Amino acid sequence: MSIDKDIQQTRFANSRHKALINILYTYGWALERIKKVLAEHDITHQQFNILRILRGSYPNPISTLQIRERMLDKMSDTSRIVDRLILKGLAQKTVSPKDHRLVDVLITEKGQSVLKDIDDGPDLVLEVMHNVTESEMEDLSHLLDKVRCSN
Repeated sequence: MSIDKDIQQTRFANSRHKALINILYTYGWALERIKKVLAEHDITHQQFNILRILRGSYPNPISTLQIRERMLDKMSDTSRIVDRLILKGLAQKTVSPKDHRLVDVLITEKGQSVLKDIDDGPDLVLEVMHNVTESEMEDLSHLLDKVRCSN
């Protein structure tokens, strides 16, 4: 399908407008597919993002501020999401010994196990990007980087 058919619109102000609409539409499309897989593990895409950040910093804990800086969705309420991960036993937090105003967060064994189950399951990236060649993915990443560098 093309963006024209998917959103049933054939006229755009210009090619930049069409491309931006396509990026936004594709983001939503990909996110819905990812959410379906993550729902099987009872986590949201924001929780998944934070768990991956925590796994990347393991065995070192990181502050909620550092997590927020690394998150894909900067508008997320990081503290609330971390609290939900703690309730599920997927993360733990302690007061930072270096700065008592900060909270350090660490992934638990259960959190690592959930990520391993997701990693061992269907390949989320392959599921979303199966029609795109390796070379096209490189080109796409380069173009998207170029878009963000324009400001």
